[in-house]
Amino acid sequence: MKYNTILITGGAGFIGSNLSLKLIEKGYNVTVLDNLSPQIHTEDSPLYHAIKDKVRFINGTVLSYDDWKMALENVDVVVHLAAETGTGQSMYEIEKYTDINIKGTSIFLDNLANEVHSVKKIVIASSRAIYGEGKYTCKDHGIVYPTARVDKDMAKGHFGVKCPYCNDDVKLMPTDEESKLHPTSIYGITKQVQEQMFMLMGQSLSIPAVAFRYQNVYGAGQSLSNPYTGILSIFSTRIKNGNDIAIFEDGLESRDFVYVDDVVEATILGIEKDEANGEVFNVGLGQAIDVLTVAKTLINAYKSDSKITVTGNYRLGDIRHNYADLTKIAQKLGFKPKVSFEEGIKRFTSWVENQDIMEDNYEKSIVEMKEKGLYK
Repeated sequence: MKYNTILITGGAGFIGSNLSLKLIEKGYNVTVLDNLSPQIHTEDSPLYHAIKDKVRFINGTVLSYDDWKMALENVDVVVHLAAETGTGQSMYEIEKYTDINIKGTSIFLDNLANEVHSVKKIVIASSRAIYGEGKYTCKDHGIVYPTARVDKDMAKGHFGVKCPYCNDDVKLMPTDEESKLHPTSIYGITKQVQEQMFMLMGQSLSIPAVAFRYQNVYGAGQSLSNPYTGILSIFSTRIKNGNDIAIFEDGLESRDFVYVDDVVEATILGIEKDEANGEVFNVGLGQAIDVLTVAKTLINAYKSDSKITVTGNYRLGDIRHNYADLTKIAQKLGFKPKVSFEEGIKRFTSWVENQDIMEDNYEKSIVEMKEKGLYK
């Protein structure tokens, strides 16, 4: 179905600004609700300037009922991206994360339930974090979903996940949408709750709802100043400042890195296709790439002399591995990622080379976690 006006919360952010521009290009009217959070972006942000004269912009917060009500005027579709996103930070700023991610979502849904509106579809940005330690197979117990790793094991350098039944080593598998949901961080819990609230209230209010479980999204335009989230941007800022790279655990922990253009394409398919209604979808590249490979790739791309140290340190709440099974989104929406990791890194690093070098606040974030007992 084709719609006219789309509201994007967090629409001045990394994913939101890219989505806004693509929707405008396709002929949609776009409204953006964003608080221009200093941790992520400000009024000086190129992302904000790229959209500010092209959208109906509301500088407001998802914690304001009135801001929501104003933003929802004459809107057909809501894409809810606004959220706090740092896994590590969420473990010691619990109230902040639950307020923005859960309470902000509840205020929106309260508007839908109690006010006159024109909303015909709602889309929520969920996260791979809701899976916790994703899907594995055990030689004796078949498919298993390992529990969160424990401090005493990681302190001994045992970073792998084990079968929850026999404690043997397990083999990583792509995580599909039917996999167990058991987040290992406050951030992951808030995203699970957001998703469940959206899907439940969408059904209750007869408004089609769609959830996208994004993997690790990266690309040109992402924040280079936020030390709490985005491993490629964090590493890039350290490298451009001439600092060395300290890698957690043994460097073999892996993630599914998906380029922002592919995320935008998948999200638009979810907006436009009725086949998406009432469904949840993984969005990723469908490949597991370890952190040591990421660091080496970036250092080579920047022709840097920065050294890599595998520290054996770790953060409580981090997962070991997770990568997406994309079977469902391919079958139902026809989505297939177009940007390989190699091509994505070329695009990303080329963009970084043309940016001002940002202050490296990474060590500050580590100190904060150490003080809270979350970094070992």
